[in-house]
Amino acid sequence: MSHKSSDMTWPTVHLRHGEVQRIQAGHPWVYSRNIQKVTQEPEDGDVVQVRDHRRRFLGLGFFNSKSKIRVRLISRSKLEVNQSFFEMKLQTALNWRHKHLADRTCFRLVNAESDGLSGLIVDNYDGVLVVQTSSLGMDQRLPQIVGALKKLMSPKRILERNDSTGRRMEGLEERHSILYECESEDSNTEMIVKMNDLDWRIDTKKGHKTAAYLDQYENYQQVANLVARMDAPKVLDCFSFMGGFALHCAKAGATEVTAIDQSEDALDAATSNAQLNGLSQRCEWVHGNVFDWLKVMTAKKDNDEALEDGPRYDLIILDPPSFTRSRASVPDALRGYKEIHLRAMRLLKPDGVMATFCCSHHIDPLTFEGTVLSAAFDNRCTLRRVGTYGQPADHPIVPSIPETEYLKGFAYQRLEY
Repeated sequence: MSHKSSDMTWPTVHLRHGEVQRIQAGHPWVYSRNIQKVTQEPEDGDVVQVRDHRRRFLGLGFFNSKSKIRVRLISRSKLEVNQSFFEMKLQTALNWRHKHLADRTCFRLVNAESDGLSGLIVDNYDGVLVVQTSSLGMDQRLPQIVGALKKLMSPKRILERNDSTGRRMEGLEERHSILYECESEDSNTEMIVKMNDLDWRIDTKKGHKTAAYLDQYENYQQVANLVARMDAPKVLDCFSFMGGFALHCAKAGATEVTAIDQSEDALDAATSNAQLNGLSQRCEWVHGNVFDWLKVMTAKKDNDEALEDGPRYDLIILDPPSFTRSRASVPDALRGYKEIHLRAMRLLKPDGVMATFCCSHHIDPLTFEGTVLSAAFDNRCTLRRVGTYGQPADHPIVPSIPETEYLKGFAYQRLEY
């Protein structure tokens, strides 16, 4: 087990007066501007103790002088950070998933700050674990993390997919490798897993993120449930990626599904999964830029009063990548969100439904919905909210860490009075 240690074993980071409340409330990031002084000259990646201006203990974390986030807290107690420590933290995370996601074979086991392990992500694909370390301290302790995962999970394979942009901010290089493999397993990184009622072919080495968008796992089915209540609906899936929403809608009874994405690799994977599930006849995969495609489909007549004849859909899904990674670019992002909603609504049938998502934590749900309603106002239409979506239990939200809440979604019916 992880034992309590003496204060003298760690270098100390002292915070400035007035910088303590956010840390005490539960946020794990200590920025360079928050620090008054550092004693005992820690090396990058070392465990340090963080104390307030009155020398009161606040927690332990990993130090990195090359990062704007100078310390990432991983414990509020004085514990040795060893393999036993990671076993304890991972067991807590696993217990939460078993309690709330008992029937799922694919889930996120560790969601970084949400699980008290800033800089660590672990996804489980039916016994194949994909690990990402985005902080120097976590990266240096990868052998301990792998040892803990082997002991708790008895996995078939453990891979590292260390290609996230966050690593560059910590001075870390990209790295891909197989960290552990059972003797009975072959080295093929492609596999078929269950995604709700669908068989899903993934590649844990080449797939985007760690192989799939596990944060949308439940939303795929929730949106598909809308299809089940419609009469032979036509569906448009914008920013479809590997076809998560498109294929769930086809499975639920959509007669025609048009899915658009600018990644050929993603569309190839979607086509393969459509064939795997016998849904190819219902799906059309379009390679292109969604903004450009919507502009073409909503081109106006010369009198600027009516739209040309074109496709109309019973359900439209908008699930774009994040349009902003900083507060400074939020205004530009909101203009982008408004444009796609303006154009998508013009393709929506009367009484049709639009399901829309935003994955930036810099844009709160109220602001996002306001952008959608602004587009509706410009289109002279009224919307009724018929669904609200968020993150599943394997992507927990810690309110004192705003960055843990990023995915929000709504479904709206277009009303005709």
